[in-house]
Amino acid sequence: MAAWDLSVIVEDLGPDAAPITISVASDLHIGGVILKLVEKLQIQRDWSDHALWWEQKQRWLLKTAWTLEKWEVHADARLVFMPQHKPVKLGLPNGIILKLRACFSNPVFQTVMGICRMLGIRHPEELSLLRPVEEKKKKKDKDLSEDIYDLTEVPLSSVSRPCLYNGMPPHFADSDKLEAVYKMLSVTQPPPAPEVIAKQYRPASVVDKAHINGRWLDSSRCLMQQGIKGNDRLWLRFKFFSFYDIDSKYDVVRVTQLYEQARWAILLEDIDCTEEEMMLFGALQYHISKVSQSEPQMLCSNAALDDLETALQSLEVKMEGESSSASELLKTMTAPDLNDYLKIFRPKRLTLKGYKQYWFKFQDTSISYFKSKEESIGEPIQQINLKGCEVAPDVNVAAQKFLIKLLIPAPEGMNEVYLRCDNEQQYAEWMAACRLASKGKSLADSTFQSEIDSIRSFLAMQKTNGSQGNAAASDESINPHSLVSPRYHKKYKPKQLTPRILDAYQNVNQLSLTDALMRFLQIWQALPDFGLSYVVVRFKGSRKDEVLGIAPNRLIRIDLGVGDVVKTWRYNNMKQWNVNWDIKQVAIEFEGNVNIAFSCLTADCKIVHEYIGGYIFMSTRSREKSEVLNEELFHKLTGGHEAL
Repeated sequence: MAAWDLSVIVEDLGPDAAPITISVASDLHIGGVILKLVEKLQIQRDWSDHALWWEQKQRWLLKTAWTLEKWEVHADARLVFMPQHKPVKLGLPNGIILKLRACFSNPVFQTVMGICRMLGIRHPEELSLLRPVEEKKKKKDKDLSEDIYDLTEVPLSSVSRPCLYNGMPPHFADSDKLEAVYKMLSVTQPPPAPEVIAKQYRPASVVDKAHINGRWLDSSRCLMQQGIKGNDRLWLRFKFFSFYDIDSKYDVVRVTQLYEQARWAILLEDIDCTEEEMMLFGALQYHISKVSQSEPQMLCSNAALDDLETALQSLEVKMEGESSSASELLKTMTAPDLNDYLKIFRPKRLTLKGYKQYWFKFQDTSISYFKSKEESIGEPIQQINLKGCEVAPDVNVAAQKFLIKLLIPAPEGMNEVYLRCDNEQQYAEWMAACRLASKGKSLADSTFQSEIDSIRSFLAMQKTNGSQGNAAASDESINPHSLVSPRYHKKYKPKQLTPRILDAYQNVNQLSLTDALMRFLQIWQALPDFGLSYVVVRFKGSRKDEVLGIAPNRLIRIDLGVGDVVKTWRYNNMKQWNVNWDIKQVAIEFEGNVNIAFSCLTADCKIVHEYIGGYIFMSTRSREKSEVLNEELFHKLTGGHEAL
């Protein structure tokens, strides 16, 4: 074959250096091209991380056995010889900025896996990278004051199972400097100053909230293909709000960063909560901050004990699976009775009708209601099957409001039903029953009583103790404006907020650090809008913009003008979904001949496609499979076949 000249730019020689020209033939493989190039450079160093990047085609030539002919590389190709790993400045949920080496040649999904392995975060599939929101620079010296913690020397390990040394990943134990960085990752940050909260960007509407989701990077393409360069800034955030298998021993960094992301979502009003909930969040933040200063967070891990714990766990699972049918029968026969007068309300648009009282009866996984107790022998007015429904609380203990919101699956979407309970005990029992029924479990289930107890302890945390005076007097160190969102800075003076936060604090001040963090995350996950990611869309056949809310188990159509939920569709009713990449339209088919299609306005349709596929992937995880991540399935569900 005839020889011809190929010019290659070598990034390490600097931006002004001339390209290196080598003589090649079309049957020369990429490995041979690199060998010729390195020989001509005559620089003694390790080139193993370097590869060729084809600028015009925006692709890496990573298959080194392929020839130039197979890659279709000709003399006019602009090839750059550069490292596959480059430093990036990574902003974490707790505001810390790390400088670390990330892979620029693998799909972002794998790059995130590498970063999470290094930081000691399990289940990296729940996180992703996004472009940061641009901040307006005021002064030139702003950058100098910023602390950046350098981890570029830490090797990217390939161990998937977390092994701990003195309670942390081994590479952080190498030096005092790295140990200090691990502490920054695993210990919660003190409450931010009110000025810091006030300066942060706060979304004013659902449309504002939707804009952040246009910034996610594509998981199936590499950083280079998405225009990211060395030393660029990126954010690492939890993207899929479906948290699997949280273990306080292995997940110190994961829980801390999740708490920080949740705390900022509440402080910046990214998620709505009631005033009572805000006071409770404030009290928990205050408690967590107080305890984390006194409690050492590094846990010494003993490998033998770990193995024993794993063995006991699997034994427990086995024992549960082998429970005899006789005991099952006994349980069913002695299932608790649940029937009482409750009030029901079905919200429909523009109705002013209030709640009506009926006699309710719980059987298996469904609720029936009758006009009165006397008529409960006959046919019910209606029977509602709760299997697969959504259950959300709407409670205000101070105002004695105990509501259970039910979203019942129906072919055309979801039907809303509200149940109103008279008191705490009634609410705890019916709420627990609804939660079990939604998972397909009856009242005979062994967890019924523990579910009631956990709901009651949850309500107890929202109660006031009336011992405000002495609590406030004994504690001067609290700055309430650091613990609540700016809306309350305007509404209340610090001296009005302090007693309310300290009052809620009386209910949580006995919790350990781990329990307090977990309780904070629990309450966050119980908020009605938890886990919703918004995108502004235009539905096929509609003339106005609307909002699509993407949740871990359903899609929600929201009216932009009023903010009302118009329709809900669940993933488990989904037959198929696909994207027309040419006209950028997502089409979804549900059971019962329901078809929807929409184009995305504030984010690329690939992002929405990835969200839906990602949540379906999250629901496939199980304990047996949790050791190894099924990467292929993730890409199958989220990748899409983009028109080339």
